[in-house]
Amino acid sequence: MNIFEAKNVSKAYANHVALNDVSINVPEKTIFGLLGPNGAGKTTLIRIINRITAPDKGEILFQGAPLSSLHVNQIGYLPEERGLYKKMKVGEQSLYLSQLKGISKPEALRKLKYYFEKYNLESWWNKKVEELSKGMQQKIQFIITILHEPKLLIFDEPFSGFDPINTQLLKDEILNLRANGATIILSTHNMESVEELCDNIALINNSQVILEGAVEKIKQENKLNLYEMSFYSDNFIASNFELDNSAIIEQSTTKNFHQLKIKLNNSQSPNVLLNKAMQIGEIVSFKEVLPSMKEIFIDKVNLQNLN
Repeated sequence: MNIFEAKNVSKAYANHVALNDVSINVPEKTIFGLLGPNGAGKTTLIRIINRITAPDKGEILFQGAPLSSLHVNQIGYLPEERGLYKKMKVGEQSLYLSQLKGISKPEALRKLKYYFEKYNLESWWNKKVEELSKGMQQKIQFIITILHEPKLLIFDEPFSGFDPINTQLLKDEILNLRANGATIILSTHNMESVEELCDNIALINNSQVILEGAVEKIKQENKLNLYEMSFYSDNFIASNFELDNSAIIEQSTTKNFHQLKIKLNNSQSPNVLLNKAMQIGEIVSFKEVLPSMKEIFIDKVNLQNLN
């Protein structure tokens, strides 16, 4: 079942079309990557989901029903531009914002205590927000976003400004949220995070969805019949592996140890490579090379921009 659906959504500002007939489906209990270059229309869609603005055309559904004010407290939103009050104390502000989401003060205190201990923030409870580093402020806002346990969480560039340790801490928490039943829409330019976290993606460019689906399926559909192999051989001749329009893309040799990246033609079986290597030496590794989400992102966006 889809927790969120956008059906033929369009939105324009003055002479600028932000979204043009956009349709996406976000399955329940998944991490969904909302991708696209700057200005593609992602932020407009996020604003529509949060009812900050409304579409000019189209339909927005939440758990099968038209999105309404009744759904607001079931959605948590961490914007790219953080918005804590600098002069307020951390604990006071955290309590205030948590109660705005409908959590009672005792429950908010209990949950905040748990997360502040988990993220090593206890000593900052009575400090003003302006005394915290950017990364620590982001931790606070992340906690406030998830505290009321919304069904749908939207994170816009959540790893921006974090060091590798805190980035991994946040990634682990996002995976934990999914495991506990939440659905996450992740808007990010970090394609490594997309590969690591996302089950499905939609790629928006020039206000239109140009690619949507499961990450692994998309990678399979865009593969280039490219293989990497390494083997030991005293009788290696590169030309023996260049048959029927196949081509060695990369080659590295150290003494009798060889590493090759080879592109086969679309009709050629990888068994051809294996048989060649087996005839002349000992195979150490052999694998298909699938394109990265970064490569697919760049190729699809450039292709649409040319058309």
